[in-house]
Amino acid sequence: MTMKGLSLSSIRLLRPLTLSPHVISPIHITRMPTRRVFASNASRSTPTGGHPNSNVLYEPLEGVERIEYYCPGGYHPIQIGDHFHGRYRIIHKLGHGSYSTIWLARDEQDNKYVAVKVCTADSNPKEAGVLASLTHPHHVPTNNPGKKMLPLILDKFTIHGPNGEHTCYVTSPARASLSDLKDGSWVRLFQINVARALAAQLVLTVDYVHAQGFIHGDLHMGNVLLKTPPSFDQLSPEQLYEKYGAPELDPVIHLDGKPLPPGVPSHGIAPIWLGEPSEKITLPEARILLTDFGEAFASKEAKSESHTPLVSRPPEARFEPNKPLSFSSDIWSLACTIWTIIAQRPLFEGFLATEDYMTREHVDTLGILPPEWWNRWNARPENFTEDGRPTKRNPYRSWDDRFEDSVQLPRQEVGMPLFDAEERDAIFAMLRPMFAFRPEHRSTTKQILESKWMVKWALPEYEKIRQGD
Repeated sequence: MTMKGLSLSSIRLLRPLTLSPHVISPIHITRMPTRRVFASNASRSTPTGGHPNSNVLYEPLEGVERIEYYCPGGYHPIQIGDHFHGRYRIIHKLGHGSYSTIWLARDEQDNKYVAVKVCTADSNPKEAGVLASLTHPHHVPTNNPGKKMLPLILDKFTIHGPNGEHTCYVTSPARASLSDLKDGSWVRLFQINVARALAAQLVLTVDYVHAQGFIHGDLHMGNVLLKTPPSFDQLSPEQLYEKYGAPELDPVIHLDGKPLPPGVPSHGIAPIWLGEPSEKITLPEARILLTDFGEAFASKEAKSESHTPLVSRPPEARFEPNKPLSFSSDIWSLACTIWTIIAQRPLFEGFLATEDYMTREHVDTLGILPPEWWNRWNARPENFTEDGRPTKRNPYRSWDDRFEDSVQLPRQEVGMPLFDAEERDAIFAMLRPMFAFRPEHRSTTKQILESKWMVKWALPEYEKIRQGD
């Protein structure tokens, strides 16, 4: 089923009611997924380091950021048609995160579309500095192709508004995150050649980030975006509205009938949907950007707290909470993301799960934890015997079981090609060392790139994309 030519309201009715571990809010279930640009920080619950008004003051709007966060220190109110920095005219909304709203704008100076990220007034957006270091390294430029898969900050300016002073960053826009593409699909699968190319690009990008001395700290499908095609800039705003839908303005209504404060917008705006169902993405379209460096840090920093979603959070973040996270922490999350690119569902399933539930998933799939972790896990007797057998529940789903019911069977059911035994074994051989419980035992990005699956299957598909440049 294609979404081309359908109105946004029609698309909402057609979308399957599937629950993804990457879906943070129920609003994503009934409206096209919220697009994230390079700093959505969507896993956090408050927009600033302070304490915004948590009371419900306004009628909730589907798919729209919390209007209560339009307060001193919070979001800046923006309307379609607003003009910023003498050149950027707001055309539509791309999405929102806890610390920003992100807007599609027309750069009237260069005659192209850009993404304008408007930070909350109380935020401390450090990722611009991280991205500047990554995209403009001080040492000799590298030929690593991963550099081209990072957002380039095109401009920076400041807005003075009723809620404070807001830092704004301009980047190239993107179509949708990989998780959004799955959320827009009934089958939640990528074609095999596309999955290979996406995985190869992600490893190359993380390899580049690590080579520059940075740890991403928040790797998951929601932070991997598809680039817009070159033809996107050729659309006029009118043509863009005709193809993807014009902005829908939902009136903001104060629950007690009072007039809206000056820092609150008169209307909420749902994000535009520029994606397609995941299975419709073709190989030439499968060009990624790795985004959201709000949790990134230099390896010389000592950071031990992880904000990665639980389904892809490395276990040391729980069992060694005082030890600094490392490149190896990224490797665990990278492995989770590669699996989810290949499969219909995550390897470790846990929508709204607890830490204990996720640890149970890890043990079911990978085996017993290291002894010191195993002995300290208070909920272990409720889930496993001392020798690792499940208690009071059905037999666990092994690694092989998960590959069969999450990768092969869903592909077979919709008539998509399957992974043959040789490729399946190569995928396992690559992923298993990435999932070592002890961080120091995990693969490096260099070792991943030298694995059989990367060399024989994934990187060749990426090369086909490069040859088309």
